[in-house]
Amino acid sequence: MKKIVTILGARPQFVKGAVLSRIIEKYKSIEEVIIHTGQHFDENMSAIFFNEMNIPKPKYNLNVNSLSHGAMTGKMLEKIEEILLTEKPDAVVVYGDTNSTIAGALAAKKLQIKVVHIEAGLRSYNMQMPEEVNRILTDRISDLLSCPTDTAIKNLEKEGFNNLPSCIEKHGDIMKDAVEYYSEMAAEKSAIMEDENLQKNEFVLATIHRQENTDDINKLKDIFSALEEIHKEKTVVLPLHPRTKKVLDKYNLQPKITFINPVGYFDMLVLLKNCKMVVTDSGGLQKEAFFNKKHCIIAREETEWIELVEHGFADLTGSNPEKIMDAYVKFDKSALSFNKELYGSNVGGKIHQSIINLIEE
Repeated sequence: MKKIVTILGARPQFVKGAVLSRIIEKYKSIEEVIIHTGQHFDENMSAIFFNEMNIPKPKYNLNVNSLSHGAMTGKMLEKIEEILLTEKPDAVVVYGDTNSTIAGALAAKKLQIKVVHIEAGLRSYNMQMPEEVNRILTDRISDLLSCPTDTAIKNLEKEGFNNLPSCIEKHGDIMKDAVEYYSEMAAEKSAIMEDENLQKNEFVLATIHRQENTDDINKLKDIFSALEEIHKEKTVVLPLHPRTKKVLDKYNLQPKITFINPVGYFDMLVLLKNCKMVVTDSGGLQKEAFFNKKHCIIAREETEWIELVEHGFADLTGSNPEKIMDAYVKFDKSALSFNKELYGSNVGGKIHQSIINLIEE
């Protein structure tokens, strides 16, 4: 039987990986070995996903975390290479744009193992972002580029990928499959609304964790000042990322909003379903807001999911408090329909078939 090795390390990758793992288990057409790099090691940000989503437990856990970008990527690269030499897979599957992504792709390519990049072709065009560097380099050495949108395809074409020996396919966004599959289960299992005493449409869900914001104290202060203003009118609920907590503690900042502990995927789905709107610097949450028919205020200067902005479902505000408030006021009164099809359907099934085609060539 043909074999793939899947590299997972950061929270969104567990969610995306769950979709493909479920399809692989259903058809039993290939063997999947999962490597967890350990990039997210907090119980609420890692292990809880494997437990509540019935993802197969990783065969390997590298426990690589809390290091600089170079040290983290290097250690992952070394350890993944050792495993690939042992497992001898037909392909390595990587997701997104993390250090785990580029380490897995590099290890595979140097051993002449085929690379599948899910969420290929995304661009922020901001080379200050480590994620942008990771995704560009991973795309360049991938054999199968699984693109979520037409924009992603166009980005690759602009960069000359049509002239490279790689297969570019538009499959759609695998995160959409996850939201559709797990939403009902989440509603049954999550008690987050009751636990936090929240009412439907009476709170704004916020997540702030990206380094471009946490590493710049002025940006962070600006974002939280806007969240405090919103909180005066509608409760702002923010699951506090460890990185953000560390910075707030360092500067003894105590924004007057409602902080809660990091939540599992089911709790997050329920919060998304019941919130009024979302304020975030996360990439994945922008789309999950859309899938749950919620407007999104993007606290970044750019987004990889530009179609959300172009169609009026999201606003790019950066850390500017006035822009954040303007977007809040606008979306609070919006009656825009969310029935537009942007991200495909049966995405996991399409990716599964393309992987089989690749490794059986």
